[in-house]
Amino acid sequence: MQPLDPVTHRNTSFQPLPRALGLPPYHYDLSDHFPDIAQSITAAKQQVFHVVGDTGGIKDAEYQGNVAALMVQHLADAGDAKPQFCYHVGDVVYFTGAKSEYYAQFYEPYAHYEAPIFSIPGNHDGEVDDPSAQTSLDGWVQYFMQANPDVDPISKDAPRVQLSLPNVYWTFVTPFATFIGMYTNVPEHGSIDSTQQQWLTNEFATAPDDRALILALHHPIYSFDTYHSGSSKMADALENAIRDTGRVPNMVLTGHVHNYQLIEHEIISGTPTPFLVVGNGGYHNLHQLSAAPGDSAVDTGAVLKDAEEIWGFLTLTIDSESISGVPIFVDRDKNVTEGKPFKYTAKPLKLADPKSVPTL
Repeated sequence: MQPLDPVTHRNTSFQPLPRALGLPPYHYDLSDHFPDIAQSITAAKQQVFHVVGDTGGIKDAEYQGNVAALMVQHLADAGDAKPQFCYHVGDVVYFTGAKSEYYAQFYEPYAHYEAPIFSIPGNHDGEVDDPSAQTSLDGWVQYFMQANPDVDPISKDAPRVQLSLPNVYWTFVTPFATFIGMYTNVPEHGSIDSTQQQWLTNEFATAPDDRALILALHHPIYSFDTYHSGSSKMADALENAIRDTGRVPNMVLTGHVHNYQLIEHEIISGTPTPFLVVGNGGYHNLHQLSAAPGDSAVDTGAVLKDAEEIWGFLTLTIDSESISGVPIFVDRDKNVTEGKPFKYTAKPLKLADPKSVPTL
């Protein structure tokens, strides 16, 4: 008898979180851990980085390999605008985030990617197929959340030093932006407990007002696709944080849906907030779009500005004035194209009346 395919026999219930490595509020300062990178960002007066998500090449590694190779090439060709790190928006390894999959789906594809790779977990990173063999997020924790970072023997001929992120949800402090990274767990459309909601609100309330604020979470708040769609639960989490603090993120980064989308919603009148789906990082199966650029959601008014059903990643540049971005794509035949560039303000955004936040 053949075992059930993990895609058809899945445990998508809310999973308990591993013990935090650090203390609340779970801040990780780039200057403390990678001072050379922080100094280079300050000297350049801008920070440049890659964003990628849903990368694990479990069934067909070709597409992940193409994207990873393009990211490596981009590091080599970018000159003074060379990306200084990568921020991964989840689903590093499919299907259940097992430690045994990290060589094939993480270490080996990025063997020549010399910049640090930071991450929040996705639902597949947290799934557990066999509770007797693994616990939720143990693979993710083994690389990203180690008290004494070292080279894990599982990385074999593609060694990469582990990280010491303080928790599965954490705040990344960089010279030009504060990244609040949520962990939205395993259930479809995401789920967070009251502890994480309180943490989220606190991070919005205390985020420095001298730099941009970026929210990152795996499950998208908005998505114009035919498979997952957006999450009203995650919209509620963001709406509550804004209502309690008045602070509005300059940008929201998500994954989960296997395509690229740029969506705008006006939380502050006249200043659209960009919501990006960057879930096209290498998983073989892309998700079909249900709308075309220019279409808007009837219930929220969110507008799809740009979208592509193709593999790739995003390059973001942040300085004291703006956040600009360019999506980069690679198709089945390894043809490379740049998508439409965009630019938004990096100045702190606050609602004059926090209670006036629109329904997200």
